[in-house]
Formats: sequence, C-alpha cells, structure tokens
Amino acid sequence: MENEIFPQGSAWMGGKFIDISDAKIPVLDWGFLRSDATYDVAHVWNGRFFRLDIHIDRFFASTKKLRMPCKFKRQEIKKILAGCVRKANFSNAYVEMIQTRGMSPTFDRDPRKSRPRFIAFAIPFGWILKPEDFEKGLDIAVSNIKRISPNSVDPTVKNYHWLDLISGMYDAYDRGHYTVLLTDEKNNVLEGPGFNVFSLDNSGLTTPNNGVLKGITRMSAIELAAELNINVSSKPLPVEKFKSSLEAFATSTAGGIIPITKINGKKVGNGKPGKITNKIKKLYWEKHVDPEWSESVDDLL
Repeated sequence: MENEIFPQGSAWMGGKFIDISDAKIPVLDWGFLRSDATYDVAHVWNGRFFRLDIHIDRFFASTKKLRMPCKFKRQEIKKILAGCVRKANFSNAYVEMIQTRGMSPTFDRDPRKSRPRFIAFAIPFGWILKPEDFEKGLDIAVSNIKRISPNSVDPTVKNYHWLDLISGMYDAYDRGHYTVLLTDEKNNVLEGPGFNVFSLDNSGLTTPNNGVLKGITRMSAIELAAELNINVSSKPLPVEKFKSSLEAFATSTAGGIIPITKINGKKVGNGKPGKITNKIKKLYWEKHVDPEWSESVDDLL
C-alpha cells in the first residue's frame, strides 16, 4: 500500500540500487533534522543526460563549501546516476544526487563528528509548467516575502532551506497566482521555487546576479543568448523594472526555458511567450542531442 504514494523510480543508497519507495534516511540524520544537506538535479531527455558534468561540478563545490567534501569520484557518481535511470527504465528522468551531513553514532551536536551520507535517485521528468500549458505561460506573483539573506545561507550552494519559498508560494496561491518570485531587502527580484528569471527590455536580457542560485539552466540560457547575439546582463533587477518587461521567462531543470506571461496578474507584452523566449527555448531543446552538451546514459554504465 505504501508504494502507491510514490512515483515510479529507482534510488541508490548504501552501496546498492533499491526501489524509490525503499529509499529512507534515519530520523536522526542531520539532513532531516537540520536541513543540513546539499543536492543537485540533472535530467535525462531521450536517453541522454544534459550538462551532467556541470551539475557534478556544482555538487562537488557545494559539498566542499559545506565542509563535507564528497568521497565519490566523478565517474562513480555518473555510473550511479545512470544506474538509477536504467533500473527505473526511463527515457526521460529527473535525476538527483544528495549528500546529507549524516549522523554521529552518539548523536553528537558537533557536525564534524557526523558521517556524510550520499544518496541518488531517478523519478519521471517533472515540469514546473506542463508542455501543453507553455503558450499560456506562468502567472507569477512578486511577493513581499524576502528571500533568506545570502549573508546567512549561501544561495550558490543548492539547499533545502525552502521555508521562505514555501511561504511565498502560499502567498501567491492566496492571491490566485500560479507561483511566486521572492525579493531582497532592496526590493530587487531574486528567484522562485526552483527557478531563475530573465527580463527583456530594449537593451537585452537581465537576470539577477546576487542572492540567487547560479542555475545550470540559467547559465545555459546565457550561453544560448550569446549564440543568438542577444545581450545579457547579470545585475540587480528591481521589481518595477521586472514588471515592465517586454518579455520574461524562468529557467529550471524542471522544464528548461519557461515563459512568464503574467506578473501580479498583469500581462507581460501581449500575454503570450515572446519571440526571444521562443528562440532560446528552441535552441535549448536542440542542444539535448549535441554531444558537447549531452551524453548517453548507456555510455555511462
């Protein structure tokens, strides 16, 4: 009966592959009790990992910044992740690697005495916005709820500190919107739950540069824009400037380039995905078969 609450999927824990429903951590793990963990999410599309090495680079950097360097080598991680995809028999998948602080045998409060735990899993590919809704686009509420300060939690380390984002999501739902974008203390827009944002004006694209995760899809969008000779600036993005965007889009592993067509209920442009958004989106999906941007799951096993 318990398996019915889980999606199809496969996980790797403790040196072996298991069904996703059997992937559990002890209640005393600091990842659960303290949100003391980092993770990264890659994806597989049509049997190919997209920019996997860059995701692993960020994962290694995150574990190092949290002072619990990952003990697994790059090729070991690749084989584990590919194994999760293969065991689940997926062509398209959301693939996550996690490292928690773990726990000490005596439940000591000194984090240095805990033993880090590595976990990986693959589940069906997930979308922030389903493909059939892309023409409709995202209706985003800009919330007055502030993102956790980067002086407190480094946003470049992918983390599970989501209570500010979850509070913002409820704020958006209460106001009748699809999702939320949080701001900083200077009223600049930052990021949403699992996505970065871009705004287009007559000078080109702008994406926030401080207080945000430097998303892999965000980085990809910047590179794709350069291929298309579209100027991109990484700098603070005031709320009012964002609201006056000619076009806007979100970037995430969970869906790629995602049009934003309403901000606080007001249409962005004509309320449809814009030309620049569509150009970058098209090139993004074309890169999924480019061997410089992707690699076959089979080649990693």
